[in-house]
Amino acid sequence: MWELVKAGGWLMTPIVVCSILALVIIIERSHTLQFSKTVPSRLREQLITRLRENGDIGRTQLMNVKEKTALGDILATGLLYRQYGLESMTMHMQNRASVQVHQLEKNINMLGTIGAIAPLLGLLGTVLGIISSFLAITDGAMQDPTMLAAGVSQALITTAAGMIVAIPALVAYRYFQRRIIDINAQFETQAGLMIQELYDYQLLDNTYVAAPANSMTTIDERATDRLDVDKSNMATI
Repeated sequence: MWELVKAGGWLMTPIVVCSILALVIIIERSHTLQFSKTVPSRLREQLITRLRENGDIGRTQLMNVKEKTALGDILATGLLYRQYGLESMTMHMQNRASVQVHQLEKNINMLGTIGAIAPLLGLLGTVLGIISSFLAITDGAMQDPTMLAAGVSQALITTAAGMIVAIPALVAYRYFQRRIIDINAQFETQAGLMIQELYDYQLLDNTYVAAPANSMTTIDERATDRLDVDKSNMATI
């Protein structure tokens, strides 16, 4: 193996580095993007059941849910802002979903970049190998075929190495992209179902929305009463 790397020339060094980076990213993202670690099953049902039984969930418990999984972060954030009404709750859930998707996409672009540049590095090695072969011909390589073979072997080895790195990197890149899309769809589905269940079981706190309306009504009533008193005083005069 080491002999092949040496025969490929100095361009084999960046190709080997790309292969190591791609392998590390693939292993790390495969572990992180598991559905059990991002969108655990029955999490929404457990939160709704606890709300129905206790009427509320403590802030400490919700913070624990937020820290465990990506879906837990989104749903717990919505429940933390439930008291401020549906609009505020939805806005904060959308913000957390954007943050979580960004975290899931970590290093994915690097994997795509490796898949794109590895064949180019192999192609560059091919060109340099052919150039060295032609230079060897001008130096009398027809009498010594080993000088010609060195350039040809460099061209073939770098080309093969670039493809060996690029193919699995591109496959993993496309796979992880699709996995993130599926996880994001689960985020939206679970959040929408939780809001619907809060409505169905009358668990959505509307006191924050109703308070300003009551306050405005009280202010209007007081203003009307004062106007009636002023009219009465004017009539008396």
